[in-house]
Amino acid sequence: MPLLFCFPVSVCCKREPEVLGNCIWNIAMSHLDIILQQLANGVILGSFYALVALGYTMVYGIIKLLNFAHGDLYMVGGFVGFVILSAVSGLLGEGWAAITCSMVLSMLAVGLLGVIIQRVAYQPMLNAPRLSILITALAVSMILSNGVMAVTDGEYLAFTTDLGYDGLDFGNVFISYTQLMLVVSAAVLMIVLTLFVHKTLYGKAMRAIAIDQDACRLMGINVNRIIALTFFIGSSLAAAAGVMAGVYYGSLHFSMGFVIGLKAFTAAVIGGIGSIPGAMLGGLTLGILEAFGTQLPFVGSEWKDVFSFGLLILLLIVKPTGMLGKTEIERM
Repeated sequence: MPLLFCFPVSVCCKREPEVLGNCIWNIAMSHLDIILQQLANGVILGSFYALVALGYTMVYGIIKLLNFAHGDLYMVGGFVGFVILSAVSGLLGEGWAAITCSMVLSMLAVGLLGVIIQRVAYQPMLNAPRLSILITALAVSMILSNGVMAVTDGEYLAFTTDLGYDGLDFGNVFISYTQLMLVVSAAVLMIVLTLFVHKTLYGKAMRAIAIDQDACRLMGINVNRIIALTFFIGSSLAAAAGVMAGVYYGSLHFSMGFVIGLKAFTAAVIGGIGSIPGAMLGGLTLGILEAFGTQLPFVGSEWKDVFSFGLLILLLIVKPTGMLGKTEIERM
């Protein structure tokens, strides 16, 4: 049974008031430690979901495409970061300097890959039926995952770093410096994206295209260039999450993008597909609920995916537009 619901009943059965009071206090503090530890774990996991969900929601907000290849870009980003880290480790070591370098270069490389995919596979299909472009996205996903599988022979690769296991102790709650740096990095990326979208001309163009592409063309906005920029940013964020996942879990596999792609899509829908703040909120919400869900009675880690997608179904029934989503009115 999960620890959150395990009570040391044998100790609490003593009738002495002082012993009983100490027992209740120890139980309360033990449960508080578990709650805080799971909260920290959920925020870390949710930051990965949020970064990948941002790519989903940005692309959908502009061209109404559910880019199911996005999870595989996360996977490719992890492998590209692994290759770059292996190349620069002799010069920079395997600490944060090398990891930062590999993350930045991986973001650039996978961002360009996202633009190439958009130009080759998606742009010619923009005026085709939505089902056609959706099938194209699934085909791109299969190409990426099977391509990496062929290169790696389907084996797990160890993402080796030299970060150590030091961290901060808060009673029985432990947060490593690696976890702290990953959360801070994800937060910085999300803040930079928010400022970019709301404070720059390119960000304003993105928001305008999401409303009316034809009017933007009449106003002289290069719509295709802005769409390509959107794919570049979304793919870059997915690559950053892939490198972070490699650092956090210590291994990479060609199938790692499938599940997190579905989870990130779930997070985007929970927050409100098309809403950037909604993707961030949805990712963090899903990560925290997943962490706490494994502590519920009869719900272990093997049930966490059932818990996540069950939550999606319930939310769509209660609020189909998501937490921050808005109902769209189509004009005839």
